[in-house]
Amino acid sequence: MQKMHVSQNRWLLSAKMTAEAEVLLFCFHYAGGHAGIYRDWQKKLPVQIGVCPVQLPGRSNRFLEPCYTDLSVMIRDLAEALLPYLNRPFAFFGHSMGTLVSFELARYLRKHYNLKPQHLFASGYHAPHLPDPGEAIHHLPDQEFLEGVRTMNGTPKEIFEDKEILDMLLPTLRADFTICETYRYQEEEPLEFGLTAIGGWQDPDFSVTHLEAWADHTKAAFQTYILEGDHFFIHSHQDQVLTIVGSTLQNYLAGYRGIG
Repeated sequence: MQKMHVSQNRWLLSAKMTAEAEVLLFCFHYAGGHAGIYRDWQKKLPVQIGVCPVQLPGRSNRFLEPCYTDLSVMIRDLAEALLPYLNRPFAFFGHSMGTLVSFELARYLRKHYNLKPQHLFASGYHAPHLPDPGEAIHHLPDQEFLEGVRTMNGTPKEIFEDKEILDMLLPTLRADFTICETYRYQEEEPLEFGLTAIGGWQDPDFSVTHLEAWADHTKAAFQTYILEGDHFFIHSHQDQVLTIVGSTLQNYLAGYRGIG
């Protein structure tokens, strides 16, 4: 069994847990990504929403730490690391691999700690009970694997423009794809909180069916949004994503305060 012992503060990058933050938004990055992709979100969201980007090992300030390849071990360690911060209302936002991580983390917290987020934003990822629409590539030789990553448009193109950086990131990319491609969904009761699924029209692996099937995973309110852009609409159409996130959480806060 894979085991990791990591200090808790390394999991969170520039988290905004101020007194004004009435709900904490934990954000989970995509395969090959890092928590820095959410660094500017706090500037564009109300102060009542505290943005907490989650940093997985093997990248950025955690570059020297080994990556996870076993999702169940990652979720266990992640839950333990975040638990001290879940003493106020919180929500999850994940993009691509980050959606899978946040979904399984929500189920783990329900099972082991009787905790739940106020909302889950599932961005750029098919409903987990459906087969992965892409072909598995994590096991291929380096060049074939990287070519597969490139053609899937699942990693920012800038990474492929610098061979030195690409070589450094190769183990992280392979580990992240291993996490996603070896995932096996286990059926559980639907979640008891609201869920918003977001997709991009030009994402090569996108279909409306993949997005709408997320409805099977909640007993509460469910919404879908289809934006322009490819897999990385989270960057190209960031303002629209933030409008969805901000309005959804502000509606929750209004209800929590008994407004409206």
